[in-house]
Amino acid sequence: MNINYVLRKLFHSLITVLIVITINFFLFRIMPGDPFAMIAKAGNLSAEYKESLSALYGFDEAFHIQYLKYLRQLFSFDFGLSFKYRKPVLEVIGNRLVATLLLAFFAQIFAIVAGAVIGTISAAFRGRKIDVMALGFALLVYAIPAFWLGIVLVLFFSVKLGAFPLNGMVVAGMTHPTTWAYVMDVGRHLVLPVITMGMAIMGGYAIIMRGSLLDVFTEDYITTARAKGFKRRDIVIHHALPNALLPMVTVIAINMGFMISGAIQTETVFSWPGIGRLVYEALMARDYPVLQGAFLIISITVILANLIADILYGYLDPRIKYD
Repeated sequence: MNINYVLRKLFHSLITVLIVITINFFLFRIMPGDPFAMIAKAGNLSAEYKESLSALYGFDEAFHIQYLKYLRQLFSFDFGLSFKYRKPVLEVIGNRLVATLLLAFFAQIFAIVAGAVIGTISAAFRGRKIDVMALGFALLVYAIPAFWLGIVLVLFFSVKLGAFPLNGMVVAGMTHPTTWAYVMDVGRHLVLPVITMGMAIMGGYAIIMRGSLLDVFTEDYITTARAKGFKRRDIVIHHALPNALLPMVTVIAINMGFMISGAIQTETVFSWPGIGRLVYEALMARDYPVLQGAFLIISITVILANLIADILYGYLDPRIKYD
């Protein structure tokens, strides 16, 4: 791969990160509401204590001074202290990010496999009843809001059937569990959130796979394979599918970033202790340091996912112009 292509993509990503950092700083300082007033009111504290908190966090200084201090702290990986949790922001976010990455990873796997299968079946039987059913199902799940689907799954599988846990990541009060028992418990708690989150993007994967396969089916080598009498299954699996997967690569990488940023709805419905729920809680408490840290990490994740997609796509498709 041309090194200039990679360096150019890295440079563009770096510029984007710097822009995001700047927006991230100013956005939360022009939001309505005074976090220190809320803290003082909740604890029946005096106005003097509120002013001392504002001075402690540097909110009484000019914007440009705050911005320079913010940049210096970022480069030293100091995201400040949480107003609500009274802990370093990185510690608060780190605990939640692991849970979100776990959820996003398995939701992505579920969506890729299910979407690829549905899209392949739809394309292989184009114009038939099974194509209409598969495409209709893909469009339906693509249009369903994640929070609505999550509520339906909770009411049916958790409340009515009792087949899966209602919320959380592990059973509350579990004492001295073995490693296997803990893994199984987390797995049971993962099922419904994974389905909810995966279904939100599965339809998109199915539609992309169907369209990509239909394009590949018009290629000369597919026509040659048909003329030689190859079975339809062999043509689809061994000839068409490998070439149809290329457009999926970019979408998969991009979706991984947006799944992390869009986890708020799913994590709120299932009380999943991830970064999405943390953002919701921090927003309600006007916890600016946590909000800044969370949005910055989420933004960098999306930018990194796009960078990986660009580089990977350029590597897989030699037709991409590097210069």
